[in-house]
Amino acid sequence: MHDIEPYYHWRNHYTTEDDEYSPFYGSNYDEFYFSNKVYNYYIHPQWDAFGSDTLYLKVLYADYDTGFAIIELIGEWNDCLHNDIMYLKRKVLDVLMYRGIFKFAVIGESVFNFHGGDDDYYEEWNDEVREENGWIIFLNLHQHVYDEMVQSRIHHYVNLLPHLMNYEWRKQTPQNLFKTFEMLMNKHKFIETE
Repeated sequence: MHDIEPYYHWRNHYTTEDDEYSPFYGSNYDEFYFSNKVYNYYIHPQWDAFGSDTLYLKVLYADYDTGFAIIELIGEWNDCLHNDIMYLKRKVLDVLMYRGIFKFAVIGESVFNFHGGDDDYYEEWNDEVREENGWIIFLNLHQHVYDEMVQSRIHHYVNLLPHLMNYEWRKQTPQNLFKTFEMLMNKHKFIETE
């Protein structure tokens, strides 16, 4: 796991450590000192800790004009034992939403397990986002993680669209991803209201 890095080809568009509104503003990353772990496995030092013992993230992109952020995750998402969604909501999402981000793309291809718990924080996140005409899309989840999220009723609060589970997001710019997801969610809302 130590060689899985957050996606870095968008650093010319955005860096979380240079964003004064980011919860990770001013962070320094040592490429050679590994301190964060998921259980007994060290992870690459570019990932950011936000309070969970088993889940880490990187805000790959945030655009305050469009209100859009892309977040990549790594580790085990465990709401049952560690209430990871609470840490994610309070330490990261609330900070971004305070600055006007209400459209989220969450990349989960490096989330190896999910254990559901209460859905209160998902409901709260969804309510706050919808009030601002925003949306939440999860993409590229492993099938067993996707299935567990559906069993835990997360799909009532976030968009788990099956055709986005093998999405080639790296071939696009963050701005193009925003346009694609915005168009998709507008179409999705139109279908829901018919």
